[in-house]
Amino acid sequence: MNFLAHLHLARLANSSQLGNLMADFVRGNPRDVWPDEVAAGILLHRRIDVMTDALPEVRLARSYFRAETYRVSPIALDVIWDHFLSRHWDKIVPEKRLPEFLRQSRAEIEPHLSLTPERFQNLNRYLWRDRWMEKYADAPYLQNVLSGMASRRPRLMALADCYQDFVDNYQRLEVIFWQFYPQMMVKAQRNSLWP
Repeated sequence: MNFLAHLHLARLANSSQLGNLMADFVRGNPRDVWPDEVAAGILLHRRIDVMTDALPEVRLARSYFRAETYRVSPIALDVIWDHFLSRHWDKIVPEKRLPEFLRQSRAEIEPHLSLTPERFQNLNRYLWRDRWMEKYADAPYLQNVLSGMASRRPRLMALADCYQDFVDNYQRLEVIFWQFYPQMMVKAQRNSLWP
């Protein structure tokens, strides 16, 4: 899962959106550093990542990537799942338009940014202003996202080539999204994301 899915599942689970969005920028035991609510959000984000990667549907999705992109496919899939969530937001969350959901999330997160890691603060300078999560709905935008991620981390250069895997397998990946994401939503609402 990427930014949008983590924010959405956090909201459904009544979890800290700050913790859920910031989790990839925090190392070690968050309970040693962060308030309980934020630490719980960080841990929920980590749990969602582990659960999602272990799903048979997601393992099947990885098989659609070529040998040269397979290693980075979990990272590409996180962005791809956000694409489908953004694209189908009105079906998934008919009671609240995506821009309104994002306004509320931003209002919850921004007052606490000065206390967060600098890299996370930098992300937030662009994430909201440039409306990344809304733009995820446009499939061609993912080419920019994946190429940008590849350019910032040399070990992830293969991400730039994942866009072709995404395009070549678009319908199959969309089917997989609909197979597992609604189940994740139900688990979040029932607070059953933990074993």
